[in-house]
Amino acid sequence: MDESYDFLEQFEDFLGGTFHQDISSPKQALDEFIDEASKECLLFTINYCEEFLNSELTKQEKENIIQNNAEIYFPAIKLTPLQWLNKLVEQIKEAVKTK
Repeated sequence: MDESYDFLEQFEDFLGGTFHQDISSPKQALDEFIDEASKECLLFTINYCEEFLNSELTKQEKENIIQNNAEIYFPAIKLTPLQWLNKLVEQIKEAVKTK
């Protein structure tokens, strides 16, 4: 149980710290995060995002956690919270290749 609490806490901290109310856009916030983070940090972020995606939480629980921790209006970006998170993980994986 402690391990799942750990990745969930890390995940929520990442969302809240990166996608907060003062961002210009989710894309700009992600770009800034990628620019400022080390390769190790990006790999760690991918790891706990994937742990979250692969966890035994229901789809609705996952969507609620994302919505409650990221200041993003999902209808405006035309993605569900889970679609957005999957896309975000892919973008970070691409960024790791060039770091």
